[in-house]
Amino acid sequence: MREMTINATVENIPAVTAFVDENLESLGCPLKAQMQIDIAIDELFGNIANYAYRPGVGPATVRVEVEDEPLAVIITFIDHGKPFDPLGVSDPDTTLSAEDRAIGGLGVFLVKKTMDELTYEYKDGKNILRIKKHI
Repeated sequence: MREMTINATVENIPAVTAFVDENLESLGCPLKAQMQIDIAIDELFGNIANYAYRPGVGPATVRVEVEDEPLAVIITFIDHGKPFDPLGVSDPDTTLSAEDRAIGGLGVFLVKKTMDELTYEYKDGKNILRIKKHI
């Protein structure tokens, strides 16, 4: 297991992505899975940066773990911001045109569709969101 703690700012998304990608490349992760994970990082870490500590800034920890048989990567996002379960948000109605849809929710919907497992819990004053991708 490897982890990094960094200020939850939009400017730090590339650093978080690079940290995770370094771990994925050492596993021989296929490019398609890596791109899906990178999009998930952008969405989920971006949400922490934009909403968890609003209007201030606080830390977020990103943890990368590997499971064997089947080979999978688990990425955990931990912050001490306002409690928020992104998995509890209703999926957008993708049958509607972009103009008729409510704003928001499409990024988390995309993460739900591309990851193999997502879990959320609020424990000891922390939001803990895990994504799992088989590689």
